[in-house]
Amino acid sequence: MKQASRRLALGLLGAMPVFARTAFAAATPAKIGMVGAGRMGTPIGTLLAKAGHEVMFSSRHPENLKALVDGAGSKARAGTVADAVAFGDVIILTLPYSALPDLAKEHGKALAAKRLVIDVGNPYPQRDGEPATIARDVGPGPYVTNLMPGIKLVRAFNAINWQKLPEFAARSEKVAAPICGDDKAVVALAEALIREIGFEPVMIGACKTMSKFAMPGSPLDAEHTVEDAKKIVASLPKA
Repeated sequence: MKQASRRLALGLLGAMPVFARTAFAAATPAKIGMVGAGRMGTPIGTLLAKAGHEVMFSSRHPENLKALVDGAGSKARAGTVADAVAFGDVIILTLPYSALPDLAKEHGKALAAKRLVIDVGNPYPQRDGEPATIARDVGPGPYVTNLMPGIKLVRAFNAINWQKLPEFAARSEKVAAPICGDDKAVVALAEALIREIGFEPVMIGACKTMSKFAMPGSPLDAEHTVEDAKKIVASLPKA
């Protein structure tokens, strides 16, 4: 079954460039730009670097990321946000939603040219103000794609405790990673990367209609086995 799933994912990625078609093989790594290096970005970027991918963490002050880069290993480096956007074939957004409007103004066109943008963040009105209030109203998926037209968005890891990500990744029984996405080939690339770092992706549905179910407080919040996550997804109201 694992081999069949692998062949299917590779087939879906057939029209993409070499890094995407070989996303399972660390010998041909993806270049991943981590836009932000906070709570979620640190463990996810570290897991990807240890899986053999080239990872650039980013910050306004990349010199402060030395300990993070050293801990992530030889595949990791640090740069500014602009550096990470230019570097990555895949971009992972780990910024608070209050920072997304400025990111869109400065880098929206560049992000739209990427093969995959994964948003691992969530809108918190008490922290992020109006951007988060709007995102809660329309859904985080539509909010991000409206800000940055043309990006190939997948939402993932949005309802998993960041502190437990390394522990979950090491478990023999896979922990579910619910995801949303609108394009099958783009989702397949995200799924390949998610599997490489020890999780099993569980598809919720399209970002434009189902992203509100991939958030803290949703039925998929916290830790779930793959079987339980699939049951929850099957019970969700369809838009």
